[in-house]
Amino acid sequence: MNDKLAKSTIEMVTLKQLCAELKVDPREARERLRLAVRDAKKSPELAKSHKPGHGWEWPKNSAALKEAKIALTSGC
Repeated sequence: MNDKLAKSTIEMVTLKQLCAELKVDPREARERLRLAVRDAKKSPELAKSHKPGHGWEWPKNSAALKEAKIALTSGC
């Protein structure tokens, strides 16, 4: 019971919010994130946090969110 309560109080950042903040097209953002997840050496937290088939979202101020921002702002 406490796990459900703790999970609901964590503020999450969605891909839609991140795209609006960084002014990135959501389709391009998903493509960049998929590439970043494949390279687990460069972004290990992002690779650990993503579950295939689920939406892109991260806890606010997490290491995975920082790696997602780096993946979306890098010019790869």
